[in-house]
Amino acid sequence: MQVRPNNEQGDASPGSRARAEALAVGSVEALPARRLAQQLERGTPLRVKLGIDPTAPDIHFGHTVVLGKLRQFQDDGHQVVLIIGDYTARVGDPSGRSNQRPMLDPETIERNANTFQEQAFKILDRERTEVRFNSEWLRMEPENLLDLLARATVAQLLERDDFAKRMKAEEPISALELLYPLLQGYDSVAIDADVELGGTDQKFNLLFGRSIQAAYDRPQQSVMTMPILPGTDGVRRMSKSFGNYIGVTEPPEQMFGKVMSVPDANLEEYWLLLLGEPQPEDGPNQSKRELGRRLVERFHDSAAAVEAEEHFNRVFVRHEAPTDVETFSFSQDPVHLPAALSDAFGISRSEARRVLGQGGVKREGQVLPSEQLDYPAAELDDHVLQLGKRRFMRFRFAD
Repeated sequence: MQVRPNNEQGDASPGSRARAEALAVGSVEALPARRLAQQLERGTPLRVKLGIDPTAPDIHFGHTVVLGKLRQFQDDGHQVVLIIGDYTARVGDPSGRSNQRPMLDPETIERNANTFQEQAFKILDRERTEVRFNSEWLRMEPENLLDLLARATVAQLLERDDFAKRMKAEEPISALELLYPLLQGYDSVAIDADVELGGTDQKFNLLFGRSIQAAYDRPQQSVMTMPILPGTDGVRRMSKSFGNYIGVTEPPEQMFGKVMSVPDANLEEYWLLLLGEPQPEDGPNQSKRELGRRLVERFHDSAAAVEAEEHFNRVFVRHEAPTDVETFSFSQDPVHLPAALSDAFGISRSEARRVLGQGGVKREGQVLPSEQLDYPAAELDDHVLQLGKRRFMRFRFAD
């Protein structure tokens, strides 16, 4: 690979400094200070790296924060390099973890990687995105791996905060986890990265990439950390495993409804991180509605945004059933309701009885009594049953 001259030192013109400041808007840190402006002074497109381990298939709004920043770099004329960590996914990134991540099988990794790529192009310009799989260079010969291991110390690796916490708590750290920052850092060497982006939880890995580049006598990248979007619970980071996420491919009405569930205290953060704008001063309800419309329009279209808001009004404001309710056919008479709810909504019978006991099942908007568990078929035929706040099903008797 060609080694470009190091420009770690030196000043930058006012124009380059202004471009660097514009690119850094919305980030938490751009490190080292002034490095990005110095790189822009070269006058050639930068190679901007984002590494993604395909541990889950779907992109949610939390991912779009850093993907949106990548798109900004593309619009400024730079080359984005999206690294699919098909190899590092087998190791598992320990960032922010109190234990070792489970290893994934190759089939799951490949399936997740394909889905993730396609969803990422809802935000990134496909023509200005270079997609690489890090198994291209990380399936290295043993002597090359030993050479990589020799370029870092255990003391450097143990500086990371999550490792220090686990050592203090006398919790195990596998040798495999210690290897992860080295592998991610080598990604930057392999693709000649000028800039690397990531969430604030990735700061150690991003800066460690600079150390690995220096160990190989390569120009060191600048790094940019982005804020982490809280989930719809307003407490933990958005994550599919926490169930507090909004996926970019979710149906419009579901996307809009989840936005409306975001706590008022997190609205300003959502506006800034997802739209890059301050929250309007017209009250939380209207701010959520506008945010929901804008996001549905972004990932679907304007017509879908209008229909999603009307769906929300119909179901949650006027307490009416949706217009496009699925049909569940049943043939029992009488009907044992917990069993029918289990079959219709895909829940257990015990869960169905629990929801019934809490008054969470309605027929045409009226709460069904918890003490009655059996109904004549005629009393359910062609009626819409509602389970909880969001789930509806039209029951139809098939005699």
